[in-house]
Amino acid sequence: MTPAAEFNAPVIVPADPTENITDLLEERVAATPDLALFAIPDGDGWKDVSAAEFRRQVIALAKGFVAAGLEPGDKVGFVARTTYEWTLVDFALFYAGAVMVPIYETSSAAQIHWDLSDSGAIACLTELPEHSERFAEARKDLPLIRIAWAMHEGALDSLRAQGESVPDEEIDRRRQIANADDIATLIYTAGTTGRPKGCVLTHANFVELARNSARSLHEVVETPGASTLLFITTAHVFARFISILDVHAGVKTGHQPDTKQLLPALGSFKPTFLLAVPRVFEKVYNSAEQKAEAGRKGKIFRAAARTAIEHSRHVQAGTKVPFWLGVKFTVFDKLVYSTLREAMGGRVVYAISGSAPLGERLGHFFASLGVLVLEGYGLTETTAPATVNLPSKTKIGTVGPALPGVSVRLADDGEVEVKGINVFREYWKNPEATAAAFDDGWFRTGDLGSFDADGFLTITGRKKEIIVTAGGKNVAPAILEDPIRANPVVGQVVVVGDQRPFIAALVTLDTEMLPTWLANNGMPADMSLEDAANNPHVRAEVQRAVDEANKFVSRAESIRKFTILPTEWTEDSGHLTPKFSIKRHAILKDFAGAIDAIYNVPVETTNVSLK
Repeated sequence: MTPAAEFNAPVIVPADPTENITDLLEERVAATPDLALFAIPDGDGWKDVSAAEFRRQVIALAKGFVAAGLEPGDKVGFVARTTYEWTLVDFALFYAGAVMVPIYETSSAAQIHWDLSDSGAIACLTELPEHSERFAEARKDLPLIRIAWAMHEGALDSLRAQGESVPDEEIDRRRQIANADDIATLIYTAGTTGRPKGCVLTHANFVELARNSARSLHEVVETPGASTLLFITTAHVFARFISILDVHAGVKTGHQPDTKQLLPALGSFKPTFLLAVPRVFEKVYNSAEQKAEAGRKGKIFRAAARTAIEHSRHVQAGTKVPFWLGVKFTVFDKLVYSTLREAMGGRVVYAISGSAPLGERLGHFFASLGVLVLEGYGLTETTAPATVNLPSKTKIGTVGPALPGVSVRLADDGEVEVKGINVFREYWKNPEATAAAFDDGWFRTGDLGSFDADGFLTITGRKKEIIVTAGGKNVAPAILEDPIRANPVVGQVVVVGDQRPFIAALVTLDTEMLPTWLANNGMPADMSLEDAANNPHVRAEVQRAVDEANKFVSRAESIRKFTILPTEWTEDSGHLTPKFSIKRHAILKDFAGAIDAIYNVPVETTNVSLK
């Protein structure tokens, strides 16, 4: 096959086939033993944990795992929230020679059962009582599980005590058993279609990618005093990789498992960079807008936002900022932007965004706040990042160039394919799926994209999600869905229309933002979801979002009708993955009746009138 386009980024740091993830911590302790590598909540503040202290705790817990009967190569399930203990357990298992099978904290008993049974796990560690309950339900049909620990019952302390007799030499021996090509972890995909597949990620995937990414992103992670607050789930490869990268680079890491407490945590921790999915940036923007609206300053905020975006576009293009725009920008910086910076802790300079498109509007808005959002792209199969914008090499609206050691190309049909140090070894016990996932050694991502002349990648949609209307028009749903989802009243949106006469959409409302929006617009904040879905003012606001999205496409691709569903799509309902991606196949199946109803009524449009 002759690729439509191909870009290759050479490695910066040569590979070492003898090393594994534990060597990253050993090197960090040898270089800076007293450096604060973590910070844990302590009252209203944070207590530092040095690199040497973290290693001491890791070894103590690793000894416990050894004393409990874990052997090198054993698979261990882990169900827990994003806390300091998550990374502590992760490294302790590495040092004991075991292989973690991370399980999302929100997983059902059936999902836990699949991950543990398919992986062949012989042990499972759970954090909270509800995690233990779901695991207990799954365990009935898991004969291989012979050890179970519950952190809420003091398991970590018990393990540390149990391991006191294990000599240091045994841990040092075990931690060196795995080489670069050996399995480091078995991560199950979120399963947007079909049953999750286990991705075999090797030590080399993490080690080589961490070393090369640290060099490439040195302004972010190697700046003195670099710190980050993790709040997205560490069971996902995105946060897992950043956790390991932080240990290698010496970044101080804090954790906040409750996103409702995120703003107070940011205020006290004061990170220099953040890791987030686009939905978080949308929430920050929408919350700020609605707060301004409530204070009768909505017009000022929107004017400030327009100014920020226009200013950033001039800066990125390298064109001179007009005098009048510079004056407005300076005024709004004091009135609006500085307040938002303080809300994020006051020290955030960079934010790394992944898992879904961010959009140019938000990228430019945050850039003018002084927060450069480095949008990247990757999958579980690529150990998270394959491409990422760099502080010195950024184009807002793209997902950046290939990372060092990574090659990216486009197939003839536009599918993005990846090869390099970050690509997984195989799908666990699934040779058929593994064979289907590769094209002559290149991993088929299933995503469609395009390159600019400088090798910056833009993701245009999912190959399997392309809608073909009855008239033969090809439509990528994401182009329409992303801008609609950015509206404060919208929770989620799914564009439909495959083999139908026109494009339409299913919309849900954002139950967190809705009460504030209703109050700001003179309506009862406690309006029921059903009433809100039928309210003409709410429908008009959704129509406004749809109209904005339609500007990006031709009339044949535009949304002609929409339905607001009086329900929520959540992970618990089976319609979202843990990283808030929609499970399109489940939604199309469960709401087939609502979709049929759209096309059964011969109405030109859902435009509403407030007369």
